[in-house]
Amino acid sequence: MRFSLPFDPLATLLTLAIGAAGGLAAKAAGLPLALLLGSLTAVGCSAAFRLRLFNRAIAVPQSLRTLFVPIIGLGIGGSFTPEVLAQMPGWWSSLLALGLYIPMAHYIGYRIYRRLGPLDAPTAFFGAVPGGLIESVTLGQEAGADERMLVLLQFLRLILTIVAVPLIFSWLTGHAVGSSAGVSTGGHSPLGFADVLVLTLCGVLGVVIGTRLKMPAAVMTGPLTLSALAHLAGLTEAVPPGWAVQVTQVVIGSVLGARFAGLTRGALPMALRLAVVNVSAMMLLAFGFAFALAGVVGQPAMAVFLAFAPGGLAEMSLIALSLQMSVVYVTAHHVARIIFSVLVARIFSSRIG
Repeated sequence: MRFSLPFDPLATLLTLAIGAAGGLAAKAAGLPLALLLGSLTAVGCSAAFRLRLFNRAIAVPQSLRTLFVPIIGLGIGGSFTPEVLAQMPGWWSSLLALGLYIPMAHYIGYRIYRRLGPLDAPTAFFGAVPGGLIESVTLGQEAGADERMLVLLQFLRLILTIVAVPLIFSWLTGHAVGSSAGVSTGGHSPLGFADVLVLTLCGVLGVVIGTRLKMPAAVMTGPLTLSALAHLAGLTEAVPPGWAVQVTQVVIGSVLGARFAGLTRGALPMALRLAVVNVSAMMLLAFGFAFALAGVVGQPAMAVFLAFAPGGLAEMSLIALSLQMSVVYVTAHHVARIIFSVLVARIFSSRIG
């Protein structure tokens, strides 16, 4: 697997074009979260089969994601209202439950990887961390884990969750998630020049401040925090337009799909088999917590499930936006999931064996 690719403007444009085509095709077919999953599938398949257009391989700089993820944070920040703030004290029970869910999911994943796969203990342990991909890989490298397999297991955790959650919601609700208009940030004022200025400042300063403060997922949580403060202070009532969020879906899906470039053919089937079992177990565990907590925290069971699902912060937040479902609640829990996951991994890493 290649972990970094030199920037090639033509290759990037071609890759994004493939992603956009896949997203539009999925949208026309009425598939759930079409732009994200369609672009991911189209680019992922093209990368896995080593497609070349104009003698260019599938490639898109991972840093491109950093330019678009703040848009999600800005949109979620617009969901902060006095009413939402009043609900937050009631979330402590599910945040505490998340602290129980994380070590349980981690232990189950570790046992699955050790029993079903020929993985050494460090690779199985850090491959099973249910959050914080970059942090997990860094800690695993220091512990002597197989770097390629570790990255693949963590990446497949994200991909499988991102694919499974919209399908689960579509199956349970009877309609495709975000199929008609993509992710919506509706219910807000139209953008004026002052709104664009405020949101742009929140995005740029949020990334800078969040990175310097070492906030988890800083490129999203930094802009989210400043956007929330700006909306609560009455500086703006607007959020990024729907088309910007839809473009963000295509970019994120294309960036994720491009990670399949350079995979060794033998590693993927084994890693996929292990990851499917692990993600299925974590999903079932998340469902158990969701139905146990729904009546306690005053949130729908599916919102609690989405808050516990082991996907990426940005991607799970996009799904919450598309459903207009307790997006602040979901995002807050996924930030906590990253923190708890890395903390548990650090605490118990000395006991691997």
